[in-house]
Amino acid sequence: MTEVVLKQPHTPRITVKDLARQLGMSVSTVSRAFYEDAVIAPKTRARILARAAELGYQPNPLARGLITKSSRIVGIVVSDITNPFYPEVLTRLTGKLQALDLNVMLVVTDPKRSEDETLRVLLSYHPDVVIILATTLSSASSDACRKVGTPVVFFNRYDASQRSYAVTCDNELGGRTVADHLIDLGHRRLAYVAGLPNASTNVDRWKGFHARCLERGVQAPLSSVGQEFSYAAGYAAAHGFLSSDEPPTALFCANDILAIGAMDAARRDFGLSIPDRLSVVGFDDIAMASWPSHDLTTVGQPMELMVERTVDLTLSLSRNDASQPALQRIPGKLVERSTTRAIDGRQ
Repeated sequence: MTEVVLKQPHTPRITVKDLARQLGMSVSTVSRAFYEDAVIAPKTRARILARAAELGYQPNPLARGLITKSSRIVGIVVSDITNPFYPEVLTRLTGKLQALDLNVMLVVTDPKRSEDETLRVLLSYHPDVVIILATTLSSASSDACRKVGTPVVFFNRYDASQRSYAVTCDNELGGRTVADHLIDLGHRRLAYVAGLPNASTNVDRWKGFHARCLERGVQAPLSSVGQEFSYAAGYAAAHGFLSSDEPPTALFCANDILAIGAMDAARRDFGLSIPDRLSVVGFDDIAMASWPSHDLTTVGQPMELMVERTVDLTLSLSRNDASQPALQRIPGKLVERSTTRAIDGRQ
């Protein structure tokens, strides 16, 4: 039996020239109908838009950008979307940007591809603004954006040069808050499970935690060698700490995924009860942190407010009416659950 494959006829894309030809108008007149502030008779505009809807014509946003000098594209660069915190941020961020009629172009950096190449592809679409999310951008790449007039906004990261806009949780304050919480519960042997070494989030959380321990008269906390913000890294770091002769009584983990890995290592491989034998604190307050199987004490990031500030800033930058580059730090909040408790008889 012979199988017959029926091919669907290809429908050519309708162009502005086709639309103008059918209406008997000039291309410039037809084009103006799609710009709200363009000078064109209301009846003419209505006729053009009605015929465009019949034909399924959509104006090319890239071509429009050449005329208006604004693509209405916001590029989002991300490298680590395995951390559940960032997919949630992406969902909220893209939803709010699209509600403002801004087009979102997501670029995921690939370790096999150079940062410059990734950025070059993104900039070829002439985005109005680039948002850096869950990744670090080199100074050279930041300069490349500035040279072509594309402002950069860092979300929960910041550029050490302080020449870019940034909206972050106050990670240093969060680290200090965790130190106070654990010290108030009577813990004196503390340790920090580090994440990505060069991430400003990791650096600032450790900085605040370490400094506050010393201010409270507690010995300097231990720290693992930072690798990445992953379950496996948390599991391995906990192994290193808990195998020592004097293991810590409390762990502060640079994010919730690290904390979950650390808790599993403590329970599975060392038979430790949490929080009776070990207290654990995370950072982010992802949805998983509140699951009964984890019930993790953590620092909740003010995600909604951070997203709102980022969207407001992006909109201002796309209109060229933003102020000078600045870092906005927003305080988080300690969320106490069942992975921390008082020791030495303190309740």
